[in-house]
Amino acid sequence: MLEKFCNSTFWNSSFLDSPEVDLPLCFEQTVLVWIPLGFLWLLAPWQLLHVYRSRTKRSSITKLYLAKQVIVGLLLILAAIDLALALTEDTVPAVRYTNPSLYLATWILVLLVQHSRLWCVQKNSWFLSLFWILSIFCGTFQFQTLIRTLLKGDNSNLAYSCVFFICYAFQILVLVLSAFSEKNDSSKNPLSTASFLSSITFSWYDSIVLKGYKKPLTLDDVWDVDEKSKTKILVSKFETHMTGELQKARWAFQRRQRKKSQRNSGARLHELNKNQSQSQDVLVLEEAKKKKKKSGTTEDFPKSWLVMALFKTFYAILLKSFLLKLVYDILTFLNPQLLKLLISFASDRSIYLWAGYIYSILFFAVALIQSFCLQYYFQLCFVLGMKVRTTVMASVYKKALTLSNRARKQYTVGETVNLMSVDAQKLMDVTSFIHLLWSNLLQIVLSVYFLWAELGPSVLAGVGVMVLLIPVNGVLATKNRAIQVKNMKNKDKRLKIMNEILSGIKILKYFTWEPSFKNQVYDIRKKELKNLLMFGRLQSVIIFLLYLTPVLVSVITFSVYVLVDSNNILDAQKAFTSITLFNILRFPMSMLPMLISSMLQASVSIERLEKYLGGDELDTSAIRHDCNFDKAVQFSEASFTWDHDLEVTIRDVNLDIMPGQLVAIVGTVGSGKSSLMSAMLGEMENIHGNITIKGTIAYVPQQSWIQNGTIKDNILFGAELDEKKYQQVLEACALLPDLEVLPGGDLAEIGEKGINLSGGQKQRISLARATYQNTDIYILDDPLSAVDAHVGKHIFNKVLGPSGLLKGKTRLLVTHSIHFLPQVDEIVVMGNGTILEKGSYSTLLAKKGSFAKNLKTFMKQTGPEDEATVNEDSEEEDDCGLMPSVEEIPEDVASLSMKRENSFHRTLSRRSNSRRLKSLKDSLKTRKANILNEEEEVVKGQKLIKKEFVQTGKVKLSIYLKYLQAIGWHSMFFIIFGLVLYSVAFIGSNLWLSAWTRDSTIFNSTNYPASQRDLRVGVYGALGLAQGVFVLISNLWSVHGSTHASSILHKQLLSNILRAPMSFFDTTPTGRIVNRFAGDISTVDDTLPVSLRSWLLCFLGIISTLVMICLATPVFVVIIIPLGIIYVSVQIFYVATSRQLRRLDSVTRSPVYSHFSETVSGLSVIRAFEHQQRFLKHNEMSIDTNQKCVFSWITSNRWLAVRLELIGNLIVFFSSLMMVIYRKTLDGDTVGFVLSNSLNITQTLNWLVRMTSEIETNIVAVERINEYIKVENEAPWVTDKRPPEGWPSKGEIQFSNYQVRYRPELDLVLRGITCEIKSAEKIGVVGRTGAGKSSLTNSLFRILEAAGGQITIDGVDIASIGLHDLREKLTIIPQDPILFSGSLRMNLDPFNNYSDEEIWKALELAHLKSFVAGLQLGLSHEVTEGGDNLSIGQRQLLCLARALLRKSKILIMDEATAAVDIETDQLIQTTIQNEFSHCTTITIAHRLHTIMDSDKVMVLDQGKIVEYGNPEELLKNPGPFYSMAQEAGIENTNSSTAF
Repeated sequence: MLEKFCNSTFWNSSFLDSPEVDLPLCFEQTVLVWIPLGFLWLLAPWQLLHVYRSRTKRSSITKLYLAKQVIVGLLLILAAIDLALALTEDTVPAVRYTNPSLYLATWILVLLVQHSRLWCVQKNSWFLSLFWILSIFCGTFQFQTLIRTLLKGDNSNLAYSCVFFICYAFQILVLVLSAFSEKNDSSKNPLSTASFLSSITFSWYDSIVLKGYKKPLTLDDVWDVDEKSKTKILVSKFETHMTGELQKARWAFQRRQRKKSQRNSGARLHELNKNQSQSQDVLVLEEAKKKKKKSGTTEDFPKSWLVMALFKTFYAILLKSFLLKLVYDILTFLNPQLLKLLISFASDRSIYLWAGYIYSILFFAVALIQSFCLQYYFQLCFVLGMKVRTTVMASVYKKALTLSNRARKQYTVGETVNLMSVDAQKLMDVTSFIHLLWSNLLQIVLSVYFLWAELGPSVLAGVGVMVLLIPVNGVLATKNRAIQVKNMKNKDKRLKIMNEILSGIKILKYFTWEPSFKNQVYDIRKKELKNLLMFGRLQSVIIFLLYLTPVLVSVITFSVYVLVDSNNILDAQKAFTSITLFNILRFPMSMLPMLISSMLQASVSIERLEKYLGGDELDTSAIRHDCNFDKAVQFSEASFTWDHDLEVTIRDVNLDIMPGQLVAIVGTVGSGKSSLMSAMLGEMENIHGNITIKGTIAYVPQQSWIQNGTIKDNILFGAELDEKKYQQVLEACALLPDLEVLPGGDLAEIGEKGINLSGGQKQRISLARATYQNTDIYILDDPLSAVDAHVGKHIFNKVLGPSGLLKGKTRLLVTHSIHFLPQVDEIVVMGNGTILEKGSYSTLLAKKGSFAKNLKTFMKQTGPEDEATVNEDSEEEDDCGLMPSVEEIPEDVASLSMKRENSFHRTLSRRSNSRRLKSLKDSLKTRKANILNEEEEVVKGQKLIKKEFVQTGKVKLSIYLKYLQAIGWHSMFFIIFGLVLYSVAFIGSNLWLSAWTRDSTIFNSTNYPASQRDLRVGVYGALGLAQGVFVLISNLWSVHGSTHASSILHKQLLSNILRAPMSFFDTTPTGRIVNRFAGDISTVDDTLPVSLRSWLLCFLGIISTLVMICLATPVFVVIIIPLGIIYVSVQIFYVATSRQLRRLDSVTRSPVYSHFSETVSGLSVIRAFEHQQRFLKHNEMSIDTNQKCVFSWITSNRWLAVRLELIGNLIVFFSSLMMVIYRKTLDGDTVGFVLSNSLNITQTLNWLVRMTSEIETNIVAVERINEYIKVENEAPWVTDKRPPEGWPSKGEIQFSNYQVRYRPELDLVLRGITCEIKSAEKIGVVGRTGAGKSSLTNSLFRILEAAGGQITIDGVDIASIGLHDLREKLTIIPQDPILFSGSLRMNLDPFNNYSDEEIWKALELAHLKSFVAGLQLGLSHEVTEGGDNLSIGQRQLLCLARALLRKSKILIMDEATAAVDIETDQLIQTTIQNEFSHCTTITIAHRLHTIMDSDKVMVLDQGKIVEYGNPEELLKNPGPFYSMAQEAGIENTNSSTAF
């Protein structure tokens, strides 16, 4: 048939049986032409239909499009010429005119397809690209046949040949053109326009990698995800499937419930009949049982719908990835078969050379297709994972906005955020690897099948070993997990102590207690490191088993194979094919346990998500909105509850509220006032009745809810800015004075939950938000609770009252402030969930009902002074109240620090206060004028905290060296030496195996000596064991080394932080320091060593493979060098980009979670204002921002992998080519041994880059730790010059022209103080805030170092001796009584310097003996963190006991009586007078009467001594001290006692 068709032979196998191989021309002209054409004609109609359906608007014509169309047009002309040539000749076979006709039709079809792509975003059709590749591949055969014919001098077909050659060239040209992507204006993301070749090689991503290499990427550089992956689209698609699935699940759930209830009722009847007499008891028991059941976790809810819904949403991606994975898995098993063929080619000289080349090319082709399949599969899977995570996160957020209160009560905010972060992440991880479930099984089955084909039943021995090792690994892993849990506890303990040390660092410095606390931390750290060592050792054993497994398996299999039957001889084909197969088998075997555990974790997450997403939604059917209603709000027979299982909270309320009324709702605590408000907002479950509301609502909750953002954003709350109205609202809500204080005014950033605002400020911002929104009804739930009386008055008058901003609106005000009630329109008195009475103030008083009674008792209790504050209307009082106390207006940072020291201003005179305020008011006016120039400066003055330094770019070499040095150079040497020995053993065992397989050529099966056989098996086994042992040794050494490094780095970090000067702690937030001890240390403990080990192993693995290839074929070196250069450059490009993308991912991820937790805590406000859509949008935007970083990161990994795999494939290709070229000098065994190793190299190369970038990421921890190890220290603790024994014996202190400043860039705080304090004198120091009183004590302790002048104590200059020598000799009773967690004894005497008697004596003097003796544990009573389980008075007395124990000659009291009641104060005073009578005492006073009996008084002002002398004399002549005393109401020293 076909012979006639072409008029020549169609097929003859003799063609292949020659060194000059060729295919018959007829075969080439029919089959090889029709394959690509058939492919095109089959797929084109589908494509055209698809384009027609999904067409977008037509895009403009580009040069690229024109070029392609022109070339295809030329092909069309060539086909016509070919047809004409065929028709002009006389006798032509049919094929000569059918083919050109087919081509004519085909090129017209191609023109049509290319034209149709103008309506698509993606101009290149993937199937056209495949068609060109196929066509060129199939044309190659004809191409070479025609060239050969011409070379032989046969010119009969010259014209045809020329036309064919030109056609062939054009096709190559079109393929090249279709590799280019056409840009599209509408789409920013190049992926959507990338050509087929560009998208399978990820070349469209090149530009980002280049950009990332040149400079660190920013968010703007990263492309948005395409429309289809946007959160909104994904969620809407998911929700359609979710509603269906959830409905089915709910039906199933109801069926289950019915069955259950039937079963139960049957059982109950039976029970009751059995013992009627005890029926009562039975019922009680039943109830109890029911309760128990309920509290158990076996609650039922609609289950197993989520997976289905997700599957239906994403089935297309799953299907695609399934096909790719299938192709990849099947191709994986082609490799060993090709290897087998190549080995037989090398061993059998009779096979023609061309076969070898074909095998090499096949090797490369298979590897290439594998790479593309695998990488594209990974891309699809990871993107699927990302989409699933996005969908879950967005759905959880959306659900949170509509969840009913009852369902919401089951979750804390933290748990809800966990659903979004942890559970969504788990699902993401699982969906990425979902295909491994079937793929692993497939791989295991196929491997065993092929191995059986090679080695017969002896395979079972090897597989058995693998299966046996799985439980062993499992046991070790569980042991390891237990150790980890234990270590987490130690870590928590250590961080708790660190937190305390950092918050109480000042006390440690005053009392020189640093060494004691340092040792406490070291003790915990020792335990931690011991566990780390254990963990590392177990880990090493696990790795040892992992490395031993393949060796063991091959040794056992080969030994069994050889020993079972003397006819079995191991030859190269069998051995190396088996080894390759065992290597394939290793991966699924090790993956299965991990897969199963992650599936289990995910199933837990799925259940939790199902429960949340299937929860009840808010039912607001009882709230009716009616625009044409005559009343503003009407309750009719309304009863509401928080939960149907609980009792009713609001009962049968009937209430009409007219538009524009101000209604006050009063009642005792728990009478249901807030519940009434919640019922109006639809937050409660309705029982009967309804509420009708006319218009929109604004709501101010009792617990104000503030978002993380600027104050302005919080007040505008998504509305447009109207500057005039905005300023009015600020003024009315008394926010202007606060804005003065806050850095940046209304643009001040508020922390999460309004952390940097006071309660009153939050409440006022919350009120301002409601006031600014123009709504009809204002629901105000006690907005005046957190503000002072006068501010409350201001707000009532300016906002809520009859003349306020909201006059004419309907206002419901829940309040406890009785003095506003006369001004409201109506008062509703609530009690126990019902309305007791309502009416105006006067009617209710006349009624003499419960309201009047309560009012009376209240008046009695509060007494006259409360009334006074209400009515006192002097301007000044109002001013002072509105302004935050002067304390809150720091001029500069120094006073801020001061503020920390003395936050009590008892003697701040009214006069100075109002003077300051007046000037402040003026400054406000001027500031408004030049706000632009000054704003920055204001902020500068108040930025106490330095911005954290974020590393970008490469990590310096010195950091790596620092870490290696911490491990120890000799350790490093042994680690590397062990790994090198491992590599040698690895190469050795491979060489030995190839020598063993050579035996098969020397001996045939009959005369194979047993001794030889045993030797081969023995040595092979020994070398295998050696590999495992060397890895074990090296790993154990590295565990010890890295633990040593951890301990050294932690030691250096801790001792340096404890020696840092106080100014460091003032400018660095505690959280940041703790983070070094938590996150960074744990990276150095856990992740860094593992990355380092893996990196070394990978690196040496690659080196040894390359060494083996070069041993066999030395020429290979020439190929390695250029490949190596490409490899390194790809890696350098990638690492820079990947590192920055990781950073961006974590930076963009936290806003998603924090926004979510904010939303959950402010749900009622968001729902009341009806802003759900705005919040949803914001959430979608932030998830999309994070998505694009994740997507980019995934793609960057694929970009890298494709390029590295190409290098790996080239290594495989070239090594197999070498085997073919140098066939004469090589044996089959060498070929097997080289190729079976080079097949492994691709994965190892991939790992190496992964590890490199991981090490780069993790070494940053060392960098950050190092940053704090280098923090500048304070003066040494002990110097060579020690003070004399028994110093200070007298306690004389002399200041001579002493100056000091807080930090180099600030002004002096003490400006030249000169005075003398004699032995045992009592000195009182007074002065206004910021006068430098506390700086004086800090100077004595050298917390601040002198900027000039000196202080001498008993003739010794304090700057000349060590800090500890100085501080041990002084005693301070500090202002804030700080205690540490630990025993009472440790808090008094951390070094155990004193006996129990002395401690009890001190406690007795401090009036604490009876209290401590009454405690169960006495002195070992545990004090909680910060001393929270003791009252402030007791803490203060403990600090006194500390001072009594030390018995030093100089006592400094930073008077803390503000925190103590009058009695304790007396106790402390008398104890000090009696016990410290022989000491020099300096008291820093905030209340004058405490120092009236001092020997001398020192008055400080602005860092100078203004007056210094006996208080009696100072009171006689008018001066600063005299005026202070006047204000405090002290006429002479005696009157102080009465005060």
